[in-house]
Amino acid sequence: MVDPLSERGPEERSVPMPTFTKSAIKASFLKLLEEMPLSKITVKGIVEDCGINRNSFYYYYKDIPALIEDLTREAADRMLTRFPSVDSFTECLDVVVAFVLEHRRIAVHIYSSNSANREMYERYLWRTCEYAVTTYFTPIFSGRRIGERDRQIILRHYKCLCYGYLADWIERGMRTDVREDFRRIAALKRGQIEELLDRCEAEP
Repeated sequence: MVDPLSERGPEERSVPMPTFTKSAIKASFLKLLEEMPLSKITVKGIVEDCGINRNSFYYYYKDIPALIEDLTREAADRMLTRFPSVDSFTECLDVVVAFVLEHRRIAVHIYSSNSANREMYERYLWRTCEYAVTTYFTPIFSGRRIGERDRQIILRHYKCLCYGYLADWIERGMRTDVREDFRRIAALKRGQIEELLDRCEAEP
């Protein structure tokens, strides 16, 4: 990827800009991402597309990776607001799939090119999985005599399961409906969570 910082002249200074400028930057970046690989997108291309100068870009973002992280963080935050409750384990996956699909092209480019943003993206992917699984299990744990260690083991197991499905799906280019596969395996394993919790109570 072209280093966007190398495009900034020494005479440029950050100046306050209207908030709509930030939205225009994001929109132009996402538009360009539909037209070319992530490695070909530059700050120059973004500002030319949305009709602003580089000062405006650098007021909001240090570089393009910072812009990508902002878009990813916002998508993750929206999923947390959109799903205040999670009623089934399959819905846990729905939450994370919705996060990925909001900016599908970002995920595809990051994984296909082994972008420097991959570690950042995976951090938000994990955060979303953690939210979904914790939100689902919290009411289930309520009233159960399950020790804290067992609770943490169960949460970690299902977070890793959810994350693994999603990471593998993204790695393979998201060519299949991962939700369909997940619902099938959940149907085959129906009752397993209840049995697991029963054992935790019976074998403290």
